[in-house]
Amino acid sequence: MSIPIDVMAPVGRAIRKQPSRRNLELVLLVFAWAVGVLGTLQIGWANGVEPNSQLWITTGVVGMLALVMHGMVRWKARYADPFLLPVATLLTILGLVMIYRLDVAATERAVLNGSPEPTPDAYSQLTWFTVAVILFVSVLFLLRDHRILQRYTYTFGFAGLFLLVLPLAPIIGTTVNGATLWVRLGGFSFQPAELAKILLTIFFAGYLVEKRDSLALVRTKFLGIGFPRLKDLGPIIVAWLVSLGVLVFQRDLGTSLLFFGLFVSMLYIATQRRSWLILGGLMFIVGAVLAYFAFGHVRLRVTVWLDPWTYANDDGYQIVQSLFGLANGGILGAGLGQGFPNLVPFANTDFIVAALGEELGVTGLIAMLLLYAILVERGLRAAVSVRDSFGQLLAAGLSITLALQVFVIIGGVTRLIPLTGLTTPFLSYGGSSLIANWIIVALLLRISDRARRPEVTMPSPDEAVTQVVRRV
Repeated sequence: MSIPIDVMAPVGRAIRKQPSRRNLELVLLVFAWAVGVLGTLQIGWANGVEPNSQLWITTGVVGMLALVMHGMVRWKARYADPFLLPVATLLTILGLVMIYRLDVAATERAVLNGSPEPTPDAYSQLTWFTVAVILFVSVLFLLRDHRILQRYTYTFGFAGLFLLVLPLAPIIGTTVNGATLWVRLGGFSFQPAELAKILLTIFFAGYLVEKRDSLALVRTKFLGIGFPRLKDLGPIIVAWLVSLGVLVFQRDLGTSLLFFGLFVSMLYIATQRRSWLILGGLMFIVGAVLAYFAFGHVRLRVTVWLDPWTYANDDGYQIVQSLFGLANGGILGAGLGQGFPNLVPFANTDFIVAALGEELGVTGLIAMLLLYAILVERGLRAAVSVRDSFGQLLAAGLSITLALQVFVIIGGVTRLIPLTGLTTPFLSYGGSSLIANWIIVALLLRISDRARRPEVTMPSPDEAVTQVVRRV
């Protein structure tokens, strides 16, 4: 009797071997964690704070959270891009380190003034990071294939719009610093627009896959550029009106720019028509001019942007302090723990880039921008590599979302463009933004895993099927 003990070549198919590169991901995660530990110790040394058991427990928790995410990726997305998770983790750890630095400064100020010591924000941010990791793991575990999301295109669209306008609801809607962005339920508050950007990106991807052929049709040409039919202008007009609605009713310039820029970019990627970029640019200019003359808060931001020094003691105080901090940092920075980042209002949220720039210098800011560039590039690489059109648009849209956020907030802090209210992805204090951005990373990893997964190839008819047998 012959019993088969091994099959040298399976009948009908063969799997092309490809390294998963998970060990490289693990090494990079350990490096990111080590950077965070060294940064935390440096802040303590610079400010005379001795390391205690609570500090070591906190760093240990951060390391365990990183290992949990790595384990889930190794289990459920084995062939995903090895750089996405470490880069996002390093940015999050840098944010935690700088928030801890600001906590130390706030405690020192309270002691000097004889005031009660404030509650550290670093522990709150670590709590939100834990929630973000739980949702990250849930997305990878529950979403086996990103193409499932396409079935619910319009459901995601309606849900995204609902979340976008939810802060306008009476009682639960809350206005903070002039912008109606928050929803407060009891003692819990969150920013629905952060989750809405993900849902609307999924909707844009599904809708554009369905309508891309009609949107790419050319009826007229002007200066050698083909323009779409008039009846196909509806989507971009709706996106433009919704963006203006966010600007008018919620007084949120940043979210308005983000959603309109995202839709126009995805529309161009789907159709490959430059005319959509031209139309989007023209509509943006028209909307900006209308907003400038119609709304005082927009006009004020532009005025402060053009000449912040005239308003250095009132409306321009924040941006002026930010510029002073960046100037104090110079090329190499004042040194981690040795600057004065606490002098900038909202340094742990809107202006955390200025705080990092003062202590790490222009060199540190360039390194941080390179991290964001790597994150966006790896997301776009997944978009190019994946085979289905929905996955291509979704990965591109999620990557563009991160890129637009970084451009808008860093451009505002450095006075390249007028200041808006967006947060810096992964760095800024706040749960809504951190959770949403980690969900984006989970989705990009899922798409990347599909794109990089080894191909199943059929053997040629001439190939023989060989079996090793053992005689009994």
